[in-house]
Amino acid sequence: MYRPVRVPSTSRFLNPCVVCFIVVTVVVILAVTVALLVHFLSFDQKSYFYHSNFQIRNVNYSNQLTSPATQEYKILCGKIESVITESFRKSNLRNQFIRAYVARLRQEGSDVIADIVMKFRFTRSYRGATLKNRIEPILRQAVNNFGNLEVNPSPDLTSITVQDAANIFTSECGAGPDLMTLSEERIIGGTKAEEGDWPWQVSLQRNNMHVCGGSLIGSTWILTAAHCFRSSSNPRQWIVAFGLSTISPTMRIRVRRIVVHGNYDPSTRENDIALMQLERRVSFTRNIHTVCLPVATQNILPGSTAYVTGWGSQEYGGNTVTELEQVRVRILSNNVCNAPTSYNGAILPGMLCAGLPSGGADACQGDSGGPLVQEDSRRLWFVVGIVSWGFQCGLPDRPGVYTRVTTYRDWINQQTGI
Repeated sequence: MYRPVRVPSTSRFLNPCVVCFIVVTVVVILAVTVALLVHFLSFDQKSYFYHSNFQIRNVNYSNQLTSPATQEYKILCGKIESVITESFRKSNLRNQFIRAYVARLRQEGSDVIADIVMKFRFTRSYRGATLKNRIEPILRQAVNNFGNLEVNPSPDLTSITVQDAANIFTSECGAGPDLMTLSEERIIGGTKAEEGDWPWQVSLQRNNMHVCGGSLIGSTWILTAAHCFRSSSNPRQWIVAFGLSTISPTMRIRVRRIVVHGNYDPSTRENDIALMQLERRVSFTRNIHTVCLPVATQNILPGSTAYVTGWGSQEYGGNTVTELEQVRVRILSNNVCNAPTSYNGAILPGMLCAGLPSGGADACQGDSGGPLVQEDSRRLWFVVGIVSWGFQCGLPDRPGVYTRVTTYRDWINQQTGI
């Protein structure tokens, strides 16, 4: 009888351990997928920027509102920012609202227009139109809370990019990298500066060699020290370099004119201030733009923090560096600086001292002409001093001595119109 070959049968069912492993694996994969989806939709947030104009009808535009250094400018901007912030903090967008900032005040007829940039943080699931519809009613409500200020009740609201926000800020003076993104408090660590930290800092060069520092204060003007030009004040011999590096700068521009203060005295170092006019205008970017000038009456408080930047040597008699450095110092009163144990009366009213009592933080050779800057309450940076002189570098009771910019504010205006 024909008999087929008997083939061992295989079970139609998997081993229970294998089944358990597959089920657990599938469940874990599904759980991770759902968790990632929930996180992406609910917690993964994106920053959104909006721009609005507020028309203030009962404030006449005046010279006091042309500079962010004036008290009138600061008070008005502070009032606008405070009202907008309070309105959002009390709203259902309190957790999404980050900051409101008046980027500038400008004139329209006799009225004042405040350009405002606002930052929010929403989950990525939101659509632009939805965000705008949620923000607008709160912004409209805010204009009713300005007290005696008559504000346009229907401000426009426009979505802008991070770059748009940066462009608005770089067209004005004194914006650091934190302000352009309306980020949290700025942290400056270490001695090396990063790209865009000090966008007004320039290197003044002869024969492609760094000689002095300077500050960009206008689209064609550099503020620096008079003693930088004791060897040569011929503008054709000078180049202004922009960027972190002195050997591979971002940009170089030739000099049209050098204006040294007519009463500069090398023996006393009085009136150690000069200006350079560039051959062409600077196109501002987030990494190259101006620092603010203080008003003549601005008070530079002893004990307050300031920063000095430059490519100077790190020790007395040393070589200059090629990458921009930064040092945090404290403002010292002229009385302290004029003590017999310090400079014994050599500090004149047009000078300013900054350093640390124990030494170790100071400008040095090669930093001459560079900026000493301070940040104000609205996080704008002002140049309050120009690196001028000092006894060696970083010694106790021998702080750096700077030209006091407030003393020469009118002279700067007369020469530049700024």
